[in-house]
Amino acid sequence: MATAPDPAPDPVGSPAPVGGPVPEPPPRGGRPWSRHRRGAGAAVHPVDRVPRPGRLAGTGLQHLAASYAGVVAPPLVLGTHTGLGRDRTTFLVGAALFTAGIATLLQTVGWWRIGARLPFVNGVSFAGVAPMTAVADAQADPRDALPALYGAVIVAGALGFLLAPHFSRLLRFFPPVVTGTVITLIGLSLLPVAFGWIQEGHPERAPTPTAFALAGATLAVVLLLRRLLTGFLRQIAVLLGLVAGTLLAVPAGAVDTGATRHAALLGFPAPFHFGAPLFQLPAIVSLCVVMLVCMTESTADMLALGEITGRPATPEVIAAGLRADTLGSAVSPLFNGFANSAFAQNIGLVAITGVRSRFTVAACGVMFVLLGLSPAAASLVALVPQPVLGGAGIVLFGTVAASGISVLAQAGLDKGENLLIAATSLGVGMVPVVSHSFYAVPGLPATLRTVLDSGVSAGCLTAVLLNLAFRHRAAPPAPSSSPAPAGVPARLNGTEGALSDNRRITDD
Repeated sequence: MATAPDPAPDPVGSPAPVGGPVPEPPPRGGRPWSRHRRGAGAAVHPVDRVPRPGRLAGTGLQHLAASYAGVVAPPLVLGTHTGLGRDRTTFLVGAALFTAGIATLLQTVGWWRIGARLPFVNGVSFAGVAPMTAVADAQADPRDALPALYGAVIVAGALGFLLAPHFSRLLRFFPPVVTGTVITLIGLSLLPVAFGWIQEGHPERAPTPTAFALAGATLAVVLLLRRLLTGFLRQIAVLLGLVAGTLLAVPAGAVDTGATRHAALLGFPAPFHFGAPLFQLPAIVSLCVVMLVCMTESTADMLALGEITGRPATPEVIAAGLRADTLGSAVSPLFNGFANSAFAQNIGLVAITGVRSRFTVAACGVMFVLLGLSPAAASLVALVPQPVLGGAGIVLFGTVAASGISVLAQAGLDKGENLLIAATSLGVGMVPVVSHSFYAVPGLPATLRTVLDSGVSAGCLTAVLLNLAFRHRAAPPAPSSSPAPAGVPARLNGTEGALSDNRRITDD
């Protein structure tokens, strides 16, 4: 297996937290995990291993397929809402792909104290769509809508960057009962996304017979491949399932090639294409609230990914990850992008494949940048029908929820008021998932509704507050010079055979 290149000095190591997950024994004769080469006397942690080129490209493409729809959806909604027209909306989508790639590289490869160095994608946050459409509607001149949004995102990103180290200190309020609740809620909140894809964006009506069949066939192919294949092919079973589902969709007439026919071969997102940014106080306040919501969700995602990869998200790691989130957001408007945050979709992919290398997601980031520079190439990814994505999404997002349930089981729901904390928090977090208009209460402040409309944020805050009310608190990470523990935490090992099996495949 290829080994990781010598990295720059990394200020965001991951000491094992006191009272955290039980680490696996150090590999190969007791040597600790390290970010350095094997020749330095320590084994390389799976998160820092660089796969062979073929595997790197295959797994990177799989992450791309899982997150593409989430990246392009917000600019499509905003482009349509602001009346940009097809060509300018296509430009906006390309800009979103380009900036998502930059933000993902910041997060996975990292620089200085920026980037969690964990395998997750950063893309355009859907949490900001509703506030951004409200800001656009408030403009007297529709041409000022995007410049006003870009100015607000720049300020919100800069403020978030400054707040990152202080925000990360909240980690001590996330004992296992809280992290397990949040991870479960992330998975449950994502499942309706998969169902919406199967319904082709029309949740108010049942899926068509064709869409239902394509989703079911894709899900069956993914499960069958996971059962029959071994090694690398087993790891990319989701990608192979997407390809198979798309091929099945061709004779059914469910593949739309219109975007491919009209897309340009090359196109660079020229800086401030829609005009110089405008700095308006109401827009800035709204986007600052969105940034806080994004930071809360990103923190929850890093905690979940830390559990799955076996590299716990310490306050230092979370601070570095939030810096990448917020810096990527502040820079995105330069290239006509929007606020970026962690994508929970890819956490399920890491869990089900067992491929924990951050460089596979960095490869996905490079692909995003290239797609942003080539609208024609980006349109090829868009050929995958939504029902096909939905079929694969069921197993991906369900895996995230199952991982959270395993953490809750380890936390001990029979201890103290843990069951009450988890039950109430899950209930509060699921409210906006099952009823989008629940918080459309006359007189409810827009800022409060922005927080409540994010199920993950609302459930996370509820869990933290209830945990404090019942006087539970996780011990803060103890200073340590030893690197992070190896592998998937022990409390995930017994609950999901796929994780244990994949770890043997990918880490040997």
